[in-house]
Amino acid sequence: MELELGPKVAQEAFEGEGGSYYTWLSTEFPILRQAKLGGGKLVLKPLGLALPHYADSSKIGYVIQGKGRVGIVMPNASEEKVVEITKGDTIPVPFGSVSWWFNDNETEFIVLFLGDTSKAHSPGDFTYFLLAGQKGIFKGFSTDFVSRACGLDEEEANKIVKSQTGVLIIKLKEGQEMPKPSKSNREEIIFNIETASPDVDIKNGGRGIVLSRAKFPFLGEVGLSAKYVRLNANAMCAPEYSTDSAVQVFSIVKGSGRVEVVGIDSERVLDTTVKAGDLFVVPSFFVVSKIAGDEGMECFSVITTTQPNFSYLAGKTSVWTALSPQVLQASLNLTPKAVEVFTSKMSQKGIFIPAPRS
Repeated sequence: MELELGPKVAQEAFEGEGGSYYTWLSTEFPILRQAKLGGGKLVLKPLGLALPHYADSSKIGYVIQGKGRVGIVMPNASEEKVVEITKGDTIPVPFGSVSWWFNDNETEFIVLFLGDTSKAHSPGDFTYFLLAGQKGIFKGFSTDFVSRACGLDEEEANKIVKSQTGVLIIKLKEGQEMPKPSKSNREEIIFNIETASPDVDIKNGGRGIVLSRAKFPFLGEVGLSAKYVRLNANAMCAPEYSTDSAVQVFSIVKGSGRVEVVGIDSERVLDTTVKAGDLFVVPSFFVVSKIAGDEGMECFSVITTTQPNFSYLAGKTSVWTALSPQVLQASLNLTPKAVEVFTSKMSQKGIFIPAPRS
């Protein structure tokens, strides 16, 4: 079974005065189309504004760098929610919701988007629909339709349609005001996955948190969950697989390391070095394991379920320690003593395994 799971880097799709947008194209990365997943990255320069838009895919935004403001109007909502968003924050963005993104700081604001493209026009890719600018929706309608729909005369309609000459990302003038963020809205739609109490925290090994609907109810709006793992230098994440048929799409956000994925018929379908900016996919029930490089490694992944479950093939919580000694002896063709050594050493390991002592 031939699968090209990655890693791949995003390609620049747009560059303007206010910033850039990058995407992982399904034409170059077919597994995204097969898995019905998508990925993109927004880079906003100071005063950069991503114009209001909606998409045909539900996704989760994760702030890799910087700080900014986001406005989002949910389907059927009568007003926007405006929040401040900073490094480590995650924000679900349901398909059909309208959002804008603004960098009100002096450094670059970078947001990673990973999500579900099963309902997209082109599975594997996010398709965006802009409300304003040179490619705004109103540009496609005749002046007559716009004027009658909005109750405007022809001159007023032309101003609405043609005044903004930018495309996708623009740069605002110094001092131009934008809506103030709301703390109450932030508590509802934002979760910082880096500063939250981790599910697992192992000395010299790493820390990780799985963000499910139970922890963050707003995830129910996108039907996805997320996972953040930070591995210490040369530490290892035990081999794991999703037990509920979910697919995972991973992005390396910092550092580097090695990744191996094993699938059907125990075939190793991915064995490679990964670095910041790389993206790779792990199909349902395939087993993935990661080892960080000398500087450690951080990765963020999105999972195609709101209540993810994982099983590990190493460590004290692994399936090996749950199986009876007799079954292990028979299936592995080991002596009772060898089984005892195996399970004893296994039970001393955690999900994150520190670097070997030199």
